[in-house]
Amino acid sequence: MSANVLTPAAVLVLWSLVMLFWMAGTRLPNAKKLGVDISKTVGGRGSDLDPMLPPQAAWKSHNYAHLMEQPTIFYATIAIVAIAGAGTDGVNVALAWGYTLIRIVHSIWQATVNKVQTRFLLFLASTFCLIVLAIRALIATL
Repeated sequence: MSANVLTPAAVLVLWSLVMLFWMAGTRLPNAKKLGVDISKTVGGRGSDLDPMLPPQAAWKSHNYAHLMEQPTIFYATIAIVAIAGAGTDGVNVALAWGYTLIRIVHSIWQATVNKVQTRFLLFLASTFCLIVLAIRALIATL
């Protein structure tokens, strides 16, 4: 099994962890300012804080949630491509890197500027990479 196509997936996993810490580093101080003592809080979810947080703080958690959604399809597709022996195909590797890099740009954009039109275009571009990669994964398995 080739690692070429796995590298962008590993990068996206690490990026997701960066977003986790960015989210926590933003959310926790803001929760403290709101008087939320997490040591005494019972139940609930982190997203329960979002309506109380400044929008710029909530954007990080929104993006982290997004990184737990569609990228799961990406990881499965990468596994299929690698297992099927198409992990060194230059087009597949380029699509995987395209997806990963666009998702990282999407994260930074959503966490900082968050203008929806641009964010949506980035989402569409990454989704296009994923669709083509998924079709190629299917072809590799036939």
